[in-house]
Amino acid sequence: MTPSRPTKDSKAAREALRRRMADLGCSVAAIAQEMRVTFGYRNREAWRHAHGWSQQELADRIYELTSQQPTETIAADTGAVSRWERWPAEQSRPRRPTMTVLLAMASVYQCTVEDLLDMEDRAALPAGDLALLNKMAAVAPTGPDLVRLAADESLTWAHWAEGTNVGDFSLAALWQRTRSLAARYLDPASNPIELFRRTRDLRTEVAKLLQGHQPPSQTRDLYVIIGYLHSLLAWMSSDLGHDADAETQGMTAWLCAELADDDTLRAWVLSVRSKTAFWNGRLRDAIQHTRHAAHYRPTGSVSVLLSCQQADAWSQLGAHDEAMDALAQAERARERMGAEQDPVGGLFSCALPRQENYAAAVKLRIDRPHEALAAADRGLALLGEQEIQAYGTLAQIHISRATAQLQIGEPEGAHEALLPVFALPPDQRLAPVAGRLTELTGALAPLRGGGRGGVGLRAAIEAFRVDSAPQRLALSPGHGSG
Repeated sequence: MTPSRPTKDSKAAREALRRRMADLGCSVAAIAQEMRVTFGYRNREAWRHAHGWSQQELADRIYELTSQQPTETIAADTGAVSRWERWPAEQSRPRRPTMTVLLAMASVYQCTVEDLLDMEDRAALPAGDLALLNKMAAVAPTGPDLVRLAADESLTWAHWAEGTNVGDFSLAALWQRTRSLAARYLDPASNPIELFRRTRDLRTEVAKLLQGHQPPSQTRDLYVIIGYLHSLLAWMSSDLGHDADAETQGMTAWLCAELADDDTLRAWVLSVRSKTAFWNGRLRDAIQHTRHAAHYRPTGSVSVLLSCQQADAWSQLGAHDEAMDALAQAERARERMGAEQDPVGGLFSCALPRQENYAAAVKLRIDRPHEALAAADRGLALLGEQEIQAYGTLAQIHISRATAQLQIGEPEGAHEALLPVFALPPDQRLAPVAGRLTELTGALAPLRGGGRGGVGLRAAIEAFRVDSAPQRLALSPGHGSG
């Protein structure tokens, strides 16, 4: 076993030892052995320090050597050298040096491959490599022997390439778990903060799989899955009032979409980022994200949602014509999508009730309360037909309905419309719902007097905001979004 490394290990101490031994006429092999004894280095690291080289210097020498030979060119870096030296001790990031790498190291160090391996290394070598090592002469092979060795190494690598740390069944399970989280986030029986934790855990699980080995097609699937998980974390972070964290998650999701080269994921990521920008007050950014997404021609209902989001931002800016045009685009997108299915569904889908919710909110802002009331009623009717009613959408439709009642002079109807909203448990009082209630207070301005018509509604809205999910999260210990 490798001895524990003394605390006196430092660059200065290593150099002092190397120079003193060199002045005494010691060989590089003797210096390497002393490096092992004194500092507890593995064989490969000891030989590098015996030469006085940095990891980058070794990487450069290996590249220079192999680029001039008819065998594989090894383009190494400091990270690769570090992993080659520490293998097999750090199994969390296994990067076994191949026989080609070991031969190149032995050549630049002017030693044998066996000099670079201890008992622990030999025990961890694949059976094929160990057999090759035992057949090798004390010096590195040349000529036909080198060519045959390279072929044997390629066969060994092919066996490795066929392996994977995630199979088709595991991928299907990861997809199912991702879809379940996206669906459950809309479920009135769910707790959004607990779902955030579960989404974070699944994201971490997929990230660890990506650090392992799998065929390129499976790697792409993993990047798509983790892209949706980061998008879900971004949406949740914004709902919990953490827009800066949501933007970070959104940018990470975009990186995943780029690595997967998946246009539908790109569109959903941009939809999430548009949502974050909207509730952060960056309305022009929200519009720009939706326009950017349109270039990818995604499948499913994301095109409907993007047009709805664009209408939302235009209406907030007071651009009536642009807002109505965007709502019309959403209708056309709905017609074009036909029977196309969304890859994930749940939060990552735009069913008709969600579209009506946006239409109601937009028409309220552009002074069309009767049309808004009609859209809200259609949305409520459509939600009533669904087995699981998305509580966030349902709450916002009730708020739109109440706002429309106020704008047409029916405050009692507004109070009745808001009763389901005020009944939401605090953990489901998300930031967008609280934001929509804040918009509603503007419609209360013309009302005079107290009671349910004015003061009562204001008091109920303030109580809702004080005991909401973002407020509870802010007051809880260790509330970072992860």
